[in-house]
Amino acid sequence: MIYWEEEALNDRERIFAFLHQHNPLVADQTDRVIVEKVENLLDQPLIGVQRAGIPGRLLIIPDVAMIVSYYVEDQAVRVMRVLHQKQTFPD
Repeated sequence: MIYWEEEALNDRERIFAFLHQHNPLVADQTDRVIVEKVENLLDQPLIGVQRAGIPGRLLIIPDVAMIVSYYVEDQAVRVMRVLHQKQTFPD
């Protein structure tokens, strides 16, 4: 099961809104890629990398230049944030 934290859903919404202003098709495609890549975590939950000073794991999605911060809890994946690769990662 995948759980999207409110902050992660807000991130997706902001990304979608920003892209939609410029190109609605790209906005749809980007969100679809993010969801598909996160769903892959159900089969390969440890595919994300670990970084010193950042809790959990990071799924890097180069197709759309995004990073997804997540935790693995038992059989569940908890998505904490979705950020563009050029954003500064919050504390």
